[in-house]
Amino acid sequence: MKIETRAIGIISGKGGVGKTTTSINLGAAFFYFGKSTTVIDGNITTPNIGVYLGLVNPPVSLHDVLKGKKPAHKAVHYHKSGTRFVIASLALKDMNAVDPRRLSKVVKELDGTSDYILLDSAAGLGKEALAVLEAVEEIIIVTNPEIAAVTDALKTVRVARDMKKDILGVVITKSNVKNPELPFEDIKAMLETEILGIIPEDRAVKNSHVEKDAVVHTHPRSGAAIEYKRLASKIIGIEYADKPEESITLFDWVAKFFGFRE
Repeated sequence: MKIETRAIGIISGKGGVGKTTTSINLGAAFFYFGKSTTVIDGNITTPNIGVYLGLVNPPVSLHDVLKGKKPAHKAVHYHKSGTRFVIASLALKDMNAVDPRRLSKVVKELDGTSDYILLDSAAGLGKEALAVLEAVEEIIIVTNPEIAAVTDALKTVRVARDMKKDILGVVITKSNVKNPELPFEDIKAMLETEILGIIPEDRAVKNSHVEKDAVVHTHPRSGAAIEYKRLASKIIGIEYADKPEESITLFDWVAKFFGFRE
């Protein structure tokens, strides 16, 4: 029986906001809840997923598929965690003659092979990011609580709405509630979009990059891991309640106060 797949683009208007980290950890969190997930590195020019996971030289890369050399299923690689990844090549020679618009075809070829396909986008609104938007029906926008990041996220929201995409909501990463540049309520008002998740600034995330794995696996009781699992549970539509091992009482209080957590 064919699996009903949801393809979701992970988009950001600005680089460095934690989009790739969110893609990896949301995929890991879906897997935690028993959902098969394939994460595709749609950042064709400057890919990072392979670097973060230690999968820098895959035998078959996304670029091989985009060039028509290999079918999409041949580029699916299993990480030690169980999550599936389609890794883009880091080689400069592979950047030539690659049409990002073929990402839609890759997603269609992988439709029915996992519960979720997450397509990690390039930052901004260039042709690679627009190709990701074209390839999916649902999107999540990742931003930071900073005016420049939220302003760029607003542009992304407008483009996505013009393209008739279903915006599931916004994920705010690297949040430090003790000294936020923008309050969560202001971000919600500016973007006119639901805030799906608030990921705290957490050194465990940097440590997970060193360990070449998702923080959901390397530090499952950390604040960031708990919030990524909470985010996944919202998208799946299931109940999830847990507390991190390190107290983040102020973060919890602020999140509850603004209605972003039960």
